Amino acid sequence: MRPTLFTRTDPALGEFALRPVDPPADAALLHRWVTDPKAVFWLMQDCDLAAVEKEFARIAADPFHDAFLGLHHGTPAFLMERYDPAHRELVGVHAAEPGDVGMHFLAAPTDTPVHGFTLAVLTTVMEMLFADPGTRRVVVEPDARNTAVHALNKAVGFEVLRTVSLPSKDACLSTCTRDQFLATRGENR
Repeated sequence: MRPTLFTRTDPALGEFALRPVDPPADAALLHRWVTDPKAVFWLMQDCDLAAVEKEFARIAADPFHDAFLGLHHGTPAFLMERYDPAHRELVGVHAAEPGDVGMHFLAAPTDTPVHGFTLAVLTTVMEMLFADPGTRRVVVEPDARNTAVHALNKAVGFEVLRTVSLPSKDACLSTCTRDQFLATRGENR
């Protein structure tokens, strides 16, 4: 088991934490999540267990990309990827600036949703990213059809810049600065 790198307590939902993904140990869990119909926008619906493990091993070896398993009260509950948009995902589409950090997140599929849980997950992800003083802006590129994530992104301060065509999707290129995020939390800096 890998060590926890970040912990946050949500006033309503309790403790959230993140640790690096351990591809061999976490592959079966991640396979269930990314192949679930609710995770269609992760584009891994047809992947077998070996393909999922290989993908997360590739990410673990990539100096510009990281994957983290999110825990809620110690139980796996979400996935987050962090990447450098100057080297991955948005090369040639977005003029990355110093301090830009790319991000993807996935709340574990569930049949018993908890009100506010996914927003708490995204808030945890954003707090982890902005805990690094070098992070000036978070960049995301969700599928243009993913209206649920667009609403969540807006709730934490993301602003849609434009729709961009990527190899696997049309995406809403969006950014959120530290100040935009803090403004949604009622904080000023």
